[in-house]
Amino acid sequence: MRAEIHRAVAALAAWYETLTPESLARVGEHYAANAWFKDPFNEASGLEEIRRVFAHMFEALAEPRFAVHERVVNDEGALLTWEFSFRLRGRALRVRGASHLKFNSRGKVVYHRDYWDTAEELYAKLPVLGALMRWLGRRLSAAR
Repeated sequence: MRAEIHRAVAALAAWYETLTPESLARVGEHYAANAWFKDPFNEASGLEEIRRVFAHMFEALAEPRFAVHERVVNDEGALLTWEFSFRLRGRALRVRGASHLKFNSRGKVVYHRDYWDTAEELYAKLPVLGALMRWLGRRLSAAR
């Protein structure tokens, strides 16, 4: 089973790194029909809802791109660390996070949960919210 998951993870990572609006039609090659997906902004069940989450990414952001950095794989699933870069209103931004994945016996994702710190990785980098987040960080930090 481990070799199958390694192959599935490698194929999935390659798909993420080359994701385009056109390649979203191939979501079923990597996700099971009953797959579940969650990130800090979305929760989706099934192929069409998951495809819609990724399609919205291309509609809302310019030049979205994933780079997978590490893969930790065991018999039950995988953890990917990644960097997501994009442009928002002309400003280049980068988010670092991780995806926890579980696969079915056919090597398709049935569970996909993304973890990333919205405060540090996104909100703190935005003009108005960034100032508020930095102020809060200073107020709440033990190191003064």
